[in-house]
Amino acid sequence: MLHVSNLDVRYGEVQAVTSVDVEINLGEIVSITGANGAGKSSVLNAISGIHCPSGGEILFEGENITGLKPHAVVRKGIVQVPEGRQLFATLSVRENLLAGCHTNSGFVLNHNIPEQILSQFPVLRDRLDSLGSSLSGGQAQMLALARGLMNRPKLLLLDEPTLGLAPVAVSEVFRLISQLRDQGLTILLVEQNVRQALAISDRAYVLDSGHTVIQGTGQALLNDSRLVQAYLGITQRQTMST
Repeated sequence: MLHVSNLDVRYGEVQAVTSVDVEINLGEIVSITGANGAGKSSVLNAISGIHCPSGGEILFEGENITGLKPHAVVRKGIVQVPEGRQLFATLSVRENLLAGCHTNSGFVLNHNIPEQILSQFPVLRDRLDSLGSSLSGGQAQMLALARGLMNRPKLLLLDEPTLGLAPVAVSEVFRLISQLRDQGLTILLVEQNVRQALAISDRAYVLDSGHTVIQGTGQALLNDSRLVQAYLGITQRQTMST
C-alpha cells in the first residue's frame, strides 16, 4: 500500500532523516519508534505532506505522492492524527468531528455524524454539544482519533497518540488502535510508548539519529534484549511485564 524509499528530510541545515525506507501492507499496524529526536515524526510529516522531503520517493497505492500538499494527500486517502491532538477548543465535539470532513466539503454540506463513529467512540455520543476544551485528556484523544476517521481514510497516521495520557487512557487508546486494524484499517504509528506499541504492531522500524537501525516484527523486536536496551531505553524485564 505505502512504499517509502531513501527518504531524506531536512530542516535548513539540519538533516533529520537520512535514507529511510518504510513499507506498509494493507491491513497492518506498522510502528516507527526510537528515542526523542530520532526522526519519527519527520517521516510521518513527509508522508502527509506537512513537510516536503529533500530526497527520496513516497508511493501510495502505486502512485507517486512525494511533495504533494497536505489536502491533496488527504484526498488520496491518507489522514494524520497529529501529536498533541490539536482540537478546536472553542468548537463543540460535533463541530470538531465535522471539521474532519472539510477536504470533501462535508463540513459545509453534511451535519450528520455517522453512527459507526458514535458506536466506535461511545464516550463522545453524550458530549456532542460540549466544548472541545471541556474534555479530559483521554476523551480529547478519542475525539482526535474519531475526527481522523471522519474522512474514511485508507491509511491512518498516528503521531504519539498516548502522549501525556494517564495509564488507563493509554490502554484504551492501544485497544482501540488494535480494534481499528482488526476492522481492516491500515495504520502507521509513531509512539514513544515502546513496549505497548511493539506489542500491537505487525512490523516495526527503529530509528536512531534519522537512520533506520533495525526492522522486524513487533514481537521479534520485543524479544531482542540487546536492541531494546541499546535503542529503545527499556529492559527485557520491562518488555515482559505487560
